[in-house]
Amino acid sequence: MADYGGWKPYVPVAERRKKAEQLVARANKAGKTLSPVAPSRGAIAKTFWGKAWCDNLEHYSDYESRLPRGRTYVRNGSVIDLQITTGRVRAQVMGSSLYEIEIDVAACPKEQWRTLSAECTSSIDSMVELLQGKLSAAVMGRICKPGTGLFPAPKDIKFGCNCLDWAAMCKHVAAVLYGIGARLDQQPELLFTLRGVDPADLVNSTGANLSGTGAAPASGRVLDNAVLGDVFGIDIDTGPVAEAPPARSKGTRKEATSQTAGTSRPTSPKSSATSKSTTKGKVEASGTKPGAAPVKKPKRKTAPAASKAPRPVASPKPTVRAPATAKSAKRRG
Repeated sequence: MADYGGWKPYVPVAERRKKAEQLVARANKAGKTLSPVAPSRGAIAKTFWGKAWCDNLEHYSDYESRLPRGRTYVRNGSVIDLQITTGRVRAQVMGSSLYEIEIDVAACPKEQWRTLSAECTSSIDSMVELLQGKLSAAVMGRICKPGTGLFPAPKDIKFGCNCLDWAAMCKHVAAVLYGIGARLDQQPELLFTLRGVDPADLVNSTGANLSGTGAAPASGRVLDNAVLGDVFGIDIDTGPVAEAPPARSKGTRKEATSQTAGTSRPTSPKSSATSKSTTKGKVEASGTKPGAAPVKKPKRKTAPAASKAPRPVASPKPTVRAPATAKSAKRRG
């Protein structure tokens, strides 16, 4: 390859991308783990923390002249490896050849972090909300404030690249800085790792249990049932809790009406079982199935009742007169 005054010739984007893919495949085959920044179109970062990081970079005039070339490189997928650890970023960028970049980021000063935590603790109740950036604009503005917030200032960043560009920041370093913003879209907690601080310091301790981040009580501080029974003088049942009876289905309209009127009474299981057996017996005796229409029995023909004959009326007995005696005849004469 020809050398133009110490500078290597321009390599088209398609050729750089092809070389990058070959290097990634070769590293994977050798057992090395690379963490590339995927190529993209449009905005490099799409979530709150990624956008905030990129906006912070563009606010510094020291980086103004070199950032556009870096955006092009990171969008083309030229950053084939990006590793973020405490206070350090290591990356590999494919250009006219493969370049290695190291960026050192100073830890957040303890006094600055202590002040920032004290100002935000009362407003942040959940680690999930913090990492997702779902907080008030005032709180997030305080965390991202240049100089006194969490993002590093230019004086806090030192970088180096093995390319021939002697500028304060080459395009390869700019690509890596934008790559950090893209990585924060997926892993926002890496920002706190990079600055050497614990994000839990920002979370309100009273809301930790509500968000699922609170720790369980120590086993030595938990009283078992036997100790509670001795203290209060009661027996605590440790058996399994009985399952609740199944809910009763809604009755018919007739049952609901009778319940409203207060005429129906709840029947015990014994009485209901007795009534079921009685009903079953009646059904078997009648020979009909439940729900079938009742069969009308033919009426028996009964003999007409004999008419009562009137009792015979007794005829009056004739009056028999006694014969007149001589004595009575004399009286008559």
